[in-house]
Amino acid sequence: MEFYQSFWLGLTQGLTEFIPISSSGHLEVVQEIMGGRSADFHLFLEFINLGTLLALLFYYRKRIVQICKDIFVKHNYKLLINIIITTAPAVIAGILLSDLIESSWFFSNMITIAVAMAVIGVLMVLIDKLPKMKKIKDENHLTKKRALYIGLAQCLALIPGTSRSGSTMVAGRLTGMDNESAANYSFLVSIPIMLGVMCKQLISESSRSYIAANWGMLLLSNAIAFASGLAAIYFVMKYLKKDGSLQTFGWYRIVLATIVIIFQLVL
Repeated sequence: MEFYQSFWLGLTQGLTEFIPISSSGHLEVVQEIMGGRSADFHLFLEFINLGTLLALLFYYRKRIVQICKDIFVKHNYKLLINIIITTAPAVIAGILLSDLIESSWFFSNMITIAVAMAVIGVLMVLIDKLPKMKKIKDENHLTKKRALYIGLAQCLALIPGTSRSGSTMVAGRLTGMDNESAANYSFLVSIPIMLGVMCKQLISESSRSYIAANWGMLLLSNAIAFASGLAAIYFVMKYLKKDGSLQTFGWYRIVLATIVIIFQLVL
């Protein structure tokens, strides 16, 4: 992989990981534009999660400290338990399906990605008209059952184009949260998953060898992903306070999916 590719992939990862428009889908599209998938594409993408993970940890540093105080000082485990409940389905599904996801053409097919992007986009556009559970104040008042529903929805993010943040935000809205609370919860539950992915890679000897051989490109990509990811979090959290903001992202997804499908069918 060339340095210019690592630059654009790092920028794409950072800008799209937290905005609910599908980072995996955009990374696939950008890779296609730059000449097609390289042999180490998936491995490279897993490592540039570090930059966006650090951005997330920096943004929520005060919230994480407060959660730790709630757990160890106040012995309030409600939010922690809900995060575990939400995280578990995606972790289990990821472990069971990891080999299939990496080897199957279905999960890397541009039509699959575009359709997944469009489906979640339609749900975002129609979110205010869809039936919802009783409204709750914020993510701190989420019940275990609703946390599980969000976790099951998060499993859809294993399909490129779906978006982890997109699926969990939609599920969060359907379980009674507003846009801002749904986004906060979506980002908090992504932290253990992203940490798990990084730990899994570091355990592998082949992955450590890959880091040693490509540390320059990975450093560049992660630095760009951190800076652009942090900017994206600030943007999306501010923008989601506006009425109809989720619908804007939904329309963007639908338009991009349509363009991708047209190009795939014509070319």
